[in-house]
Amino acid sequence: MRQGIGESRSRGAVAAVLATLLLLPVVLPVFYTYIAALILVTALLAMSLNLVLGYGGIYQFHHAVFYGVGAYALALTVTKAGLSAWIGFLAGPLAAAAAGCLIGWFCVRLTRLYFGMLQISLGSLLWIIVLRWYPVTGGDDGIHGIPMPSLLASPTSVYYFILAVVALCLVVLYRVTSSPFGATLQAVRDNPQRCEAVGVNVRRHQLVAIVIAAGIAGVAGVLYVALERSVFASMLFWVLSLEILVMCLLGGWFTFAGPIVGAAIIVALRTFVGRYTENWTMILGIMMILLIFFMPEGVMGFLLDRLGRRPSAVEEEALAYPAQTAGKGG
Repeated sequence: MRQGIGESRSRGAVAAVLATLLLLPVVLPVFYTYIAALILVTALLAMSLNLVLGYGGIYQFHHAVFYGVGAYALALTVTKAGLSAWIGFLAGPLAAAAAGCLIGWFCVRLTRLYFGMLQISLGSLLWIIVLRWYPVTGGDDGIHGIPMPSLLASPTSVYYFILAVVALCLVVLYRVTSSPFGATLQAVRDNPQRCEAVGVNVRRHQLVAIVIAAGIAGVAGVLYVALERSVFASMLFWVLSLEILVMCLLGGWFTFAGPIVGAAIIVALRTFVGRYTENWTMILGIMMILLIFFMPEGVMGFLLDRLGRRPSAVEEEALAYPAQTAGKGG
């Protein structure tokens, strides 16, 4: 009964948030609608990292490279190949997923910190190619004035397009994390040695997770282009990857909605506090220090604990070892 009440409350909360997001362009000025769209794009990017980091325990320290690959794939499809932006919207995630497959194929042979170091190296290689290949990518100037379809001519239409795509991607991510694959991925995160012992192909599961996360990051990249009409080499730089990581930690990287909260906090700080001081990162640093001491599982983890929505230790053991728990109960 308690589980049923919790599910109904969750659905009600999701419906309320969705209704609020649908009404935002009606009640807010254009600037705040733009900020809301930027939060949605950034939240999707953070959610894609959380799939491999929070659920998979994969140290993907240079996740922004897939975000940039998706954005540049759309930009080059339109400006260099002369094709429709709709084709670019498909090319971006596919290119990002291909980059994730290539980089992941090398990285999954290593573990934890070594995985992260190699991924940073390979991601930085892609960044330097984009930065130096000036005739194609525009170098550090980027590509500006990328034409979009007439359907996305107004800020409101762009916002609703981004909202629809982000909602669809979140449904996909939720289905992935709640599927048997997602459960196996979490088991690999917690104990890869035991998973290998029972016959789980750890590397394959990690590689599939990386490809899915890279593809979703590519979707975020093309949505950013739809919003800004431009791309920059800094989208592939490791500093952005660090910022995405902070979003996951701030919001709660072991929760599904945590990265969304973290992205909203970071974007709001950068936008509104940054208007008054250039030292907004100092405020973020203070928040992170307080978070480590008082909310080590992030904002959403703290709220879920307060609301009693997380299973107790006995319930977690029952979920992990149902047969053993049933035997004890008998």
